[in-house]
Amino acid sequence: MSAQPPSAIELEIARRYDQEHARVCLQPRPRGLAGRLTFWRDEQLVRNALKAAGEPGLVLDVACGVGRFWPVLAEHANRVILAADPSQDILDHARTHHPQSLLERVKTFQSSAFTIGLSANAVDCIFCMQLFQDIVCPEHRLAMLKEFHRVSRDTVIVAVRVDAHFKGRRTDAQGVPARPLASKADVEAEFKRAGLRLLSHQDFLPGCARMRVYVLRKAG
Repeated sequence: MSAQPPSAIELEIARRYDQEHARVCLQPRPRGLAGRLTFWRDEQLVRNALKAAGEPGLVLDVACGVGRFWPVLAEHANRVILAADPSQDILDHARTHHPQSLLERVKTFQSSAFTIGLSANAVDCIFCMQLFQDIVCPEHRLAMLKEFHRVSRDTVIVAVRVDAHFKGRRTDAQGVPARPLASKADVEAEFKRAGLRLLSHQDFLPGCARMRVYVLRKAG
């Protein structure tokens, strides 16, 4: 079954989040020890998540940006990698970030995360580490999760910014109120509503960090 044409609401959701996603993806890579440690930990979480998902052979990297995680996805020699992003400019830019040997392993195409241009059950695993964690509206998260459920035939890997242990009003370095974090209970209920069951989860820093990586499997 092919993807249905997006509704006006879906188009508006995609426009808003795709613009934000493009802005984030074009920011410079973090530098210094803290930045390198963050990247190392992110890659460790991805490797663990792929292992928990059964080392899927056909993976779709949704909202892939400049291919931050393509080298990790390609560590499995027999893995086929598809990569979608709403911005063709970013997909073109990604080709300047990686060696040709890696680019030969990745097939890219332009697509919104809310209406993926693939048929139902097209891939073994949906992988979304960047865009999903920036979505704060529960209805928008659920819409994306349902699309992931449609396109994946087995597992889904997503990163979520969760409100676990931090209390009070949060601000950034300039004192501007920070983006609200999702409740773990709410997000996990959304997984269930979308027809996904929890296989495993990992925190960026166990017990205190706000970013959590979930591995989900289609229920039933």
